[in-house]
Amino acid sequence: MKVLIVEDQQRMGLFLKQGLSEHSYTVSLVGSCREARDALCETSYDVIVLDLGLPDGDGLDLLREWRQNGFNEPVLILSARDAVEDRIEGLNRGADDYLPKPFSLEELLARIRSLVRRHSTSKETVLEHRGIKLDLLSHTVQVKGKPIALTSREFALLEIFMQNVGRILPRTLISEKIWEAHYDVDTNLLDVYMSRLRSKFETVPEQPLFKTVRGVGYQLL
Repeated sequence: MKVLIVEDQQRMGLFLKQGLSEHSYTVSLVGSCREARDALCETSYDVIVLDLGLPDGDGLDLLREWRQNGFNEPVLILSARDAVEDRIEGLNRGADDYLPKPFSLEELLARIRSLVRRHSTSKETVLEHRGIKLDLLSHTVQVKGKPIALTSREFALLEIFMQNVGRILPRTLISEKIWEAHYDVDTNLLDVYMSRLRSKFETVPEQPLFKTVRGVGYQLL
C-alpha cells in the first residue's frame, strides 16, 4: 500500500512516515506543492495525506488542481485548520476525508484503511469511453458493439488508460503497472504496444485516440 504524505513540517512528516511505515505502508514524504506534483506525476498512490499550509502554495488549490486534471487518488486532509467551515471547504474541493490536528495516529490509520476500502469497492467493472467498452470481469473489449481481440498485455495497457481518461501518464508509471520486472523506459517496448493499440482502435486518422507527449508519456484523449 503506497501513501504520499505532503507535509512541510519535517518533525511531523517524519512522525507520520515512521508511524505508517511501521504498519507496512510504503511511504513517500514531500514538503511542497512542487514536490507533490512531481511525485504524483511519477507514480500513483493508494492514499494521499495532504497538509494545507505549504511553503509554495495552499493545499486546497493543489487539491483542486489535481481533481481538475483527473487525479482520482483518495485524499485525506490533515490540517490545523479545524473550523467547520474549513472542513466543508476541504471536502467541497475534492477531499475524501478531513482530520484536524492534533490527532491520534490510530485514528489516522483507521481513516486511511476506510478510504482504501471505499475506493476499492467503488471501482467500476465496466469502463466506457468514445465507443470503447472494457469489461474488467469478463476481460473483453468492444468498440461500438464489435468485439476486439487483445492480448493480456494489451488489455492491461488499455485498462490503465481507460481508468485515467485525459490524464497524461508517464512512461515509468505505465511500465511499472504493465510489467512486474523493471524495464528501461528508454526501450521501445512500450512504443510497440502503443502502436498495436493504435492499429486496433484508431480507425479514423482524423480522430486520434492516443496522444504522444514527447519526453513524458501518453494520454488517452
